[in-house]
Amino acid sequence: MRDPRQLPSVLLVALQFGLIGLLAWLALPAVLAWAIPAEAWLTAALGVALAAWAISANRPGNFNIRPIPRSGGVLVTQGPYRWIRHPMYTAFLLGAWALARTAVRDEAWLAWYVLTLVLWLKSRYEERWMLAQHPGYADYRQQTKRFVPWLY
Repeated sequence: MRDPRQLPSVLLVALQFGLIGLLAWLALPAVLAWAIPAEAWLTAALGVALAAWAISANRPGNFNIRPIPRSGGVLVTQGPYRWIRHPMYTAFLLGAWALARTAVRDEAWLAWYVLTLVLWLKSRYEERWMLAQHPGYADYRQQTKRFVPWLY
């Protein structure tokens, strides 16, 4: 790894997917029994819809799972990015919330809170690099919220 940004990026992505895997495993008994609460279905659907909207607002080749902006990438400010800087992280948290709600276990909620922390850290790394790569990012950041429109 020549780029010093690689290690924290890889670790954060590994934690992100490890935690979602843990949440899926914890929710599996309820899913197999079709004991999924209605609010979990709704929240998961909102997460999928938000993810689809964010992907459609992004141009091909601009999206990156790691918090390092792609070389030659453009700053996206339309679609859900008009209101929140990290709609994919929000979508991920919505889906993870649905899994935690379905699992109905304290361990699931702990995993969800840790995932929230991981995505917050990942967004901080990403924003630092976005500021360096995109001159308009500072203004964009002033006009939008991190994860929840008009709140946070």
